[in-house]
Amino acid sequence: MESVQQNQKKIKIKLDFKDSKYATGRRKTSIAKVWLKKGSGKIYVNGKLYSDYFSSDNHKMQITKPFELIKQPTDFDVRCNVKGGGPTGQAGAMVHGISKALVLFDENFKTSLRIEKLTTRDSRAVERKKPGRKKARRSFQFSKR
Repeated sequence: MESVQQNQKKIKIKLDFKDSKYATGRRKTSIAKVWLKKGSGKIYVNGKLYSDYFSSDNHKMQITKPFELIKQPTDFDVRCNVKGGGPTGQAGAMVHGISKALVLFDENFKTSLRIEKLTTRDSRAVERKKPGRKKARRSFQFSKR
């Protein structure tokens, strides 16, 4: 039983992405390498379907948002390798990468994606912890006596 599960995990989906556009997306500490080509609307993340990789419905909606904005939800196939960060950062990095790849595919998509700020990298990151404090801004509890 255990060896069957190991064999299933090792199987990688072979996808032909020779005539595709490549873009890199970033968010927090996540980096997404995205390949985009004309196809049937399948989105693969690290060899899995995006619906299997992301458990939250918010993340799934977020990833399909660029395609809905350009009114072509099932015209492109996506292959993506994501590393670093958590699911929210990874989903944001994917959206950034997909949007940049769509602009490379067709320059006309740029205005609709830029209005929603999907082509701009979200530069917000976790603030560093300061010395003499509990967290970045949180101080230790003050005791008068």
